[in-house]
Amino acid sequence: MCPLPYSQTMSLYAAYAGNLDARLMTRRAPHSPLRATGWLNGWRLTFGGEHLGWEGALATIVEAPRSQVFVALYDIAPMDEDSMDRWEGVGLDIYRRMRVRVHTLDGEEPAWVYVLNGYEGGLPSARYLGEIADAAESAGAPHDYVMGLRKRPC
Repeated sequence: MCPLPYSQTMSLYAAYAGNLDARLMTRRAPHSPLRATGWLNGWRLTFGGEHLGWEGALATIVEAPRSQVFVALYDIAPMDEDSMDRWEGVGLDIYRRMRVRVHTLDGEEPAWVYVLNGYEGGLPSARYLGEIADAAESAGAPHDYVMGLRKRPC
């Protein structure tokens, strides 16, 4: 049996919160390398599901004209997909996968993201928000984007 072509054996995942941190992702998805960074145009980072999180609201994205969310694109190997879904609570109906288009320096890339199965609202903890800002900074997000995260209410 011939192996599947590369494009069919890997799928692109766009991380926008703590998974922006490539070191963290090497533990969560060890067979899935970072490919690039980019932007979700027409989306904004927000928080919701305060009752689901251990210490405040959870990160999610919602459509919003004239907004952008910085993302890291990972080539997720099939052997890492199930562990990522478990980590993000897909089986517990906390998050679901959704397809998006990511704008990179090489053009548009189709990818999937995790979106919260809950309503927008609530505040994240300071620790959680700090982790997201640190992860964005480690992924190379622009300074103004990182500072916007650090200044968000919590």
